[in-house]
Amino acid sequence: MIDYEKTRAWRSGPVRHAYTAKDSILYALGVGFGADPLDAQELRYVYEKDLVAVPTMAAVLASPGFWMRERTELGIDFVRLVHGEQSVALHRPLPGAATLVGESRVARIVDKGEGKGAVMHVEKTLTDEADGGLVATVEQVLFLRGDGGFSKHGGGDAPAPAAAEPPAGPPDITLALPTRADAALLYRLSGDINPLHVDPAVAAKAGFPRPILHGLATYGNACRGILAGCCGHDAARLRSIRARLTSPVYPGETLLLECWRLGAEEVAFRARVQERDVQVLANGRALLG
Repeated sequence: MIDYEKTRAWRSGPVRHAYTAKDSILYALGVGFGADPLDAQELRYVYEKDLVAVPTMAAVLASPGFWMRERTELGIDFVRLVHGEQSVALHRPLPGAATLVGESRVARIVDKGEGKGAVMHVEKTLTDEADGGLVATVEQVLFLRGDGGFSKHGGGDAPAPAAAEPPAGPPDITLALPTRADAALLYRLSGDINPLHVDPAVAAKAGFPRPILHGLATYGNACRGILAGCCGHDAARLRSIRARLTSPVYPGETLLLECWRLGAEEVAFRARVQERDVQVLANGRALLG
């Protein structure tokens, strides 16, 4: 069973990550940018001339790795862990190439009860090594399906405020976002090399007919749509983006991104797979500047 006090006190220590323009371009290709090489608006994300980094790349930079598996004394049932939500808040535009320092900590652990699991929030700050300035704050929300009931031994945090559903009524913007058939093969080169996303035999053992796309790649595709539909392709306008990951996507499927404008600086969104009519992102919010 999870040890609340030890897990809540966990800190990664500084993780230094030097990345290049090539890394930024590879991430952008992995989340769908550049499918039309003549689209000048997207070319800036996949061409080193005046390169612009995709904001959601902050989620994969300076990661502490799969520390839940390595720190066995914490008692986390990492086999039953599921990535549930993701957010990125930008304090300045993400550089196309830089050396960033990430520091991660457990910010919240919520006990949902015996047999119901727990929810853990892991916060990561990214600072620029060159000037020490804060670049981004990233939050990963994990569902610990095997760790409910720990609070009977003491400890536990209050739940985070519930994410709001999109407004009633039709969306203001609907975008079709095709994914590449080789999207998972590209995206895994940005850090997540889990064979579930590349090896058909591993996918079949996990109950899938073929390898699935990374949840963070689906999230990055939604960012691509928000930039196109709400920001005029200007990454500097995106202040934050958050969404719940609700179902897997198969590479080659088309995402339908539905957006509602909530004033000049906020957008609610969700996404579903067109071919199967399955919702894959829920409770999405993006703040614009």
